[in-house]
Amino acid sequence: MTKRLAAKYKIDRRMGENIWGRPKSPVNKREYGPGQHGQRRKNKLSDFGTQLRAKQKLKGYYGNITEKQFRRIYADAARVVGDTGENLVGLLERRLDAVVYRAKFVATVFAARQFVNHGHVLVNGRSVNIASYRVKEGDVIEVRQKSKQMVVVMEAIALAERDVPDYLEVDHSKLTATFVRQPTLADVPYPVVMEPNLVVEFYAKN
Repeated sequence: MTKRLAAKYKIDRRMGENIWGRPKSPVNKREYGPGQHGQRRKNKLSDFGTQLRAKQKLKGYYGNITEKQFRRIYADAARVVGDTGENLVGLLERRLDAVVYRAKFVATVFAARQFVNHGHVLVNGRSVNIASYRVKEGDVIEVRQKSKQMVVVMEAIALAERDVPDYLEVDHSKLTATFVRQPTLADVPYPVVMEPNLVVEFYAKN
């Protein structure tokens, strides 16, 4: 098992939820934490524990991005007018790797980060290899010509387990996606309940 795959499964097990909705998640068989005492870890969480768990789940969903990156995104969300939790989700969905994942150019958000880092993606016709690059409304994201026949891309497009959200306009025949607008929490097709309001409370107190 690769390190990246192990990390993905570890997050699922720790959360006790299939946070990406994947059919192969170990949580589908065992809905308890890892380790010999995993089944006994059902104690009621404190407010801090609940907030921390919400943060870990949301952060982990986007490929387990670093705490430094996540805190920076939160700080940006807090500076924008409006609900900070909604802003946080919107900014996370504007990450280039998140857009590539939502457009179904690859099967997982982990694969999306690698796909971008390896230079397979163009934004408005220019190569961008930074996964955290923040797309803007109207930006056109495209799989570069040399990468369009990659097996991982063909397999991802064929996946029936998730749909493309309506804040993206995707043409799978051309492998292009246009970022139409920044989504709200209700727009994002999370397979599990995300609670960005608890993430805001966590950072407000810590």
